Amino acid sequence: MPKTAGLPRAADASLPDPSRWKALAFIALAQLMVVLDATIVNIALPSAQTDLGISDGNKQWVITAYALAFGGLLLFGGRIADLWGRKRTFVVGLIGFALASALGGAAQNEAMMFGSRALQGVFGALLAPAALSLLAVMFTDAKERAKAFGIYGAIAGGGGAVGLILGGFLTEYLNWRWTFFVNIPFAIVAAAGAYFVIREPSGARNRAPLDIPGVVLSTLGLVALVYGFTRAESAGWSDALTVSMFIAAAVLLLAFVVTEARVKSPLLPLRVLTERNRGGVYLSLGLAIIAMFGLFLFLTYYLQVVKGYSPVKTGFAFMPMIVGMITGSTQIGTRLMTRVPPRLLMGPGFLVAAVGMLLLTQLDLNTSYAAVILPGMLLLGLGMGTAFMPAMSLATHGIEPRDAGVASAMVNTSQQVGGAIGTALLNTIAASATTAYVADHAARATDPQLLELQAMVSGFAAAIWWAVGILAAAAAIAMTLINTGRPGTGASGGADSASGAGAEEEFKIPVVAH
Repeated sequence: MPKTAGLPRAADASLPDPSRWKALAFIALAQLMVVLDATIVNIALPSAQTDLGISDGNKQWVITAYALAFGGLLLFGGRIADLWGRKRTFVVGLIGFALASALGGAAQNEAMMFGSRALQGVFGALLAPAALSLLAVMFTDAKERAKAFGIYGAIAGGGGAVGLILGGFLTEYLNWRWTFFVNIPFAIVAAAGAYFVIREPSGARNRAPLDIPGVVLSTLGLVALVYGFTRAESAGWSDALTVSMFIAAAVLLLAFVVTEARVKSPLLPLRVLTERNRGGVYLSLGLAIIAMFGLFLFLTYYLQVVKGYSPVKTGFAFMPMIVGMITGSTQIGTRLMTRVPPRLLMGPGFLVAAVGMLLLTQLDLNTSYAAVILPGMLLLGLGMGTAFMPAMSLATHGIEPRDAGVASAMVNTSQQVGGAIGTALLNTIAASATTAYVADHAARATDPQLLELQAMVSGFAAAIWWAVGILAAAAAIAMTLINTGRPGTGASGGADSASGAGAEEEFKIPVVAH
């Protein structure tokens, strides 16, 4: 049956797609929507809780329902993108995300709200890996790839802070429902643009049968892991259900690895993980996200509770971080990526971010925004933007087209799990330090309210010290494990010959033509 006139056909995989830059605009728009949603709802949560009568005990499910569905189904979503085709998965994900957002904005009770958030997570798990894998198969020239991933990396890193600004505006000047409705125009424009502009290279699908045991084990394992960290934040690390979740996650994920090593068509081919450069990216990126997500939480509370900023003013206070991320990603990372090995961008980038985080350990009740917080956030943004850009590219560079979806899903999985760990771990550290401060100073305190604020800030500073160490560890891992050379040059020196050969292959884009 002939194709309908006017519809784009699959492009020859050996030629660059002439519409790739237009496609990037719609892919970037979709990525921005997903990243915004991770923080925009946080700003609206207090208002939504009041309107819908959600109890304090259940309010976490507005965040948790999304995190569980998104984190648990990412690998499945990546495999579906490889099987169905990335363009089709991308468009379906966008339409589903828009419908789920409309349901959330129209929610009349907590059940509708929780259900809509879970549905957003499901469609987000289709959308996010499809978006990244489309970039991986559409941009094959090293310089063009650097520019494309520079834009994508800036959005992935800075979008969360943009969400704080937009969430503050919508909540303060309209109402919380618009933090959901705002996704609809994003999704419609991105889906329409993707349908008419994106041309996926031919022969890039993985039509192997779906690995059902792998889907079940990975989904349950990741759900148990994310829920374990989420519950630890509220119920404590020694809570029986928290411990049970971690044990279950360990057993399920170990069974998943064993299964993937044996089945003919695995959901996550272990070759995606065991290549040292990709493994280094996933690990260092996950650690960096732990530090960054924790900081978002602490600074939001510090600025609003201690400094008395409004939601809108709080959002704008994060602008230096956004500017830093955009500059680091699109100017520093993009310009240097084709000239130096990725580890010489990622390692120093994480260290610059650690220096920025180090400045923020000085927080106290009277800390100057201009003297401490602004330069700290600017350095953090510059470092993260510089590191994220080559990390995003290297995670999918040179991957076989049939594995592009699942490799992209692993990037999102490391970020999602890192975010869950960061929020729970650093929040627990902050709470413990706050309790210790109160115990040490209660006898001498004359103003209980002042003591409470001082203890809170002391807890934030203690947790930020841990974040500094985590970023230093991310830098060390990037410098140690990532040994590939700059695009087109093969491995850098110093690695064993086997690793060097693997690294050289990593930067050759495979062309699959059927």
